[in-house]
Amino acid sequence: MKGHLRKRLILVLISGLITIFLSTTVLAQTDININNSNIIRLGGDVTVPEKQVVENAQAIGGSVTVQPGARVTETAIAVGGNVFLKKGARIDGDAYAVGGRIIQEEGATIGGASGTLPGDGHRGIYGRRRWGVGGILSPMYFFNAFFRILTALVSAILGVVLLLWLPNFLPLLAATINQYPGKTGLWGLGGSIVVIALNIFLAVSLLGIPLIPLVTLVAFITTLLGSLGVALLIGQKALINKRQTAIQQFLIGLLILTLIGLIPFLGGLFLLVVNILGLGAILAWKLGKTQPQIMA
Repeated sequence: MKGHLRKRLILVLISGLITIFLSTTVLAQTDININNSNIIRLGGDVTVPEKQVVENAQAIGGSVTVQPGARVTETAIAVGGNVFLKKGARIDGDAYAVGGRIIQEEGATIGGASGTLPGDGHRGIYGRRRWGVGGILSPMYFFNAFFRILTALVSAILGVVLLLWLPNFLPLLAATINQYPGKTGLWGLGGSIVVIALNIFLAVSLLGIPLIPLVTLVAFITTLLGSLGVALLIGQKALINKRQTAIQQFLIGLLILTLIGLIPFLGGLFLLVVNILGLGAILAWKLGKTQPQIMA
């Protein structure tokens, strides 16, 4: 029975990765133009050409670049990318980068509000990572490695606090993944697709644009908490001596996750699976009405 569940989990994760990959390929071909003044691209980058004036420039799964002398009269939003303002570029309204940065060259201006949400700025909404030619020797790799280690330190503090404050929370998530792997994978994959679809709907509706950062933040926090449960489960499986405390198991599991995450490309795919399982664990536990038994 356990072998059957493992096979189901592997099939779910593989099909999920294929679905995500194919969706990026399809969405990369999708552009939405409203009255020839709103540029919205799903799954790719948006560029406002030199001296062109548009109302909105929005990229879902890419970056927004406003070329020299170009102007955006309302909003420039990148979900899973950066907002680049070249020399003399102008945004009259707001600029937001969800999972990226806002980069302004000399003379570029933003008339309204601007801000970013957590992310390393080099990973698309679907978990793709853009590696430089230099591979692990490139400055980009060291930047990402630093970000990964910093994230691990924050996760370690958060996980220890949760284990002390809510001692059953992470063990329940770990037990959910261990006892319901197929269900957890399906919930995680479904939840990821819903978040992507919701962000696309909000971006296309225009009126829902201010809600995109909120939706993304909620998904980010939920996935982060769930991934802490994955770390605990890995620590439980890795340690032969079951006498270690839950905190020790969690820290060992988090260390293993961090080290694997530092491997170029494969580490990104592995962490994508971890995020799907983490999100799925919380959704399956809270919405799927699973009743896991905490591992002794």
